[in-house]
Amino acid sequence: MKKLNVSLLTLAFAVALTSGCANGYRGYGAPKNVIIDTQGVNMDAYYGDLADCENYARQIDVSAETTEGVVAGAVVGGVLGAVLGNHESAERSAGAGAVVGGVKGNQRARREQERIVRRCLAGRGYRVLN
Repeated sequence: MKKLNVSLLTLAFAVALTSGCANGYRGYGAPKNVIIDTQGVNMDAYYGDLADCENYARQIDVSAETTEGVVAGAVVGGVLGAVLGNHESAERSAGAGAVVGGVKGNQRARREQERIVRRCLAGRGYRVLN
């Protein structure tokens, strides 16, 4: 059982680390490219507003959401593996569930950050095109 806990913690750390690095974001809260209609827009003011909106989006804790997904996935995977097989299949299923849950938790948090940035910019009068 101790081996399983160490394996799950290692896996959770790896998922959190790689999903944060490989997602294509400039930083927390910023989609890769927010496209706005620039006609009549003061771009200096826009970049200031974008930075403010990104700061709001940083309130979504991506690492916590990813970790929650890892734990939930491991639990569900472990239970399914135990029901459908033995302790070895439960361990494998828990590991697979942790990976899938971590990725889904990370994606969910990143999508929420994107929505926050886009809504914030739209609320400040910009026409967000994507």
